[in-house]
Amino acid sequence: MSVRVRRDRHYEHAGHAGSDDPACVVCLYRMDISSTGLRVLRQIAESGSFTAAAARLGYTQSAVSRQAASLERSAGAALFERRPDGVRLTPAGLTLLRHARTILDCLTAAERDLTGTAPRTEEVRLGLFLSAGAALLPPALTRLAATDPQITLTTTEGTTPTLIRALRAGSTDLAVLTSRPPHRPLDGESPRLHTETVTDTELVVAASSTGRFAGRTTVHVDELADAPWIATPASASEPLLGVWPGLPARPRVVHRARDWLTKLHLVAGGFGVTTVPLRLSPVLPPGVGLLHVQGAPPEIRRVLVARLAGRPTPAITAVIRAITSAA
Repeated sequence: MSVRVRRDRHYEHAGHAGSDDPACVVCLYRMDISSTGLRVLRQIAESGSFTAAAARLGYTQSAVSRQAASLERSAGAALFERRPDGVRLTPAGLTLLRHARTILDCLTAAERDLTGTAPRTEEVRLGLFLSAGAALLPPALTRLAATDPQITLTTTEGTTPTLIRALRAGSTDLAVLTSRPPHRPLDGESPRLHTETVTDTELVVAASSTGRFAGRTTVHVDELADAPWIATPASASEPLLGVWPGLPARPRVVHRARDWLTKLHLVAGGFGVTTVPLRLSPVLPPGVGLLHVQGAPPEIRRVLVARLAGRPTPAITAVIRAITSAA
C-alpha cells in the first residue's frame, strides 16, 4: 500500500493541528510525501548509509538519494547528517522518524484489515547481538511458548550499533545488546532507550583443545601477543570483535568471519583463537576449550534488553520476562 501524507493551511485553520509540538506542526503543515519516502527514511536510519538502505530496499542509490532530497524539501529542514562513519538523522529527521513509525504501522494494519489477513497472534520483533542467540534464544522461546502462546516472536541478528539503529527506526521492537564498563548510554539520542540488565558475563578466549594451549584453563595475556586471531570484520562504526581488548601487541588476524559456528569450528581445527562470552560454554562444539586470561583486568560484558521509551505492550513485557528468565 502506498499513500501520500499531506497537510495544508485550510486543514490547520479548521482546528485539526493534532499536536502541540511545534516541530510536529511545522512538519504537518508543509509535508507532502509518500509512504515510500517514509520507508526510505526509516531504512536510512536503520542502515546508517544511503548505499546500505538502497541494497535492503532493492532500489538504486540514486533513487534513495532522490527520495532523501524530496523528503528534505517537503520538511523544509535538513533531515540527514553526512559523517565519516555514515549517515545519521538530524533532530528534525528524528522528529519525522517518530511520526513515520506510527504512519507506517497504521498502513500495515490497514492493509491487513482490507485483505483479511489480520494476524491472530501478537508479533514481537526481536534483535540479538551475534552471540546471544545460541545461549538465550532457545530457552526464551520455550518459556514463551508455555506462558504466552499467542505471541509470535521473530528474530534477527546484528551488531549492537546496528540493532540500536533498528530500534530507533522502528524496525525492531526489542533488542538484546551488549555493553562494556563503564556502561554509558547506548547512544546520544533523546529520549534514551529503556534498558534492563539481563546478566553480566566474563569474556574468555576459545582455543583448540589439542593445540598450543591444550589441557589448560588459563593463559597469560603476554602469551596471546603472537597468537593467530579469528575476528569479526570491523567497520568505521563497529569495533573489531574476537580479539582480546587488552592485547599488548597489534593482533595478527588470520581469519575474519561473522558466523559464530564458522569461527568456533576454525578454533576447533587449530586455525586460531577468538574471544567468546563465558555463557557460550554449554554450546561450544567439540574440540574447543576456554581459557581465562591472567595478567590483565577481567573483561566483563553486560547483556541488556532495550526498547524505545514509553509504556511497553503486554506482548513486549512478556518477551522481556522470557529473556531475563533464560539468562
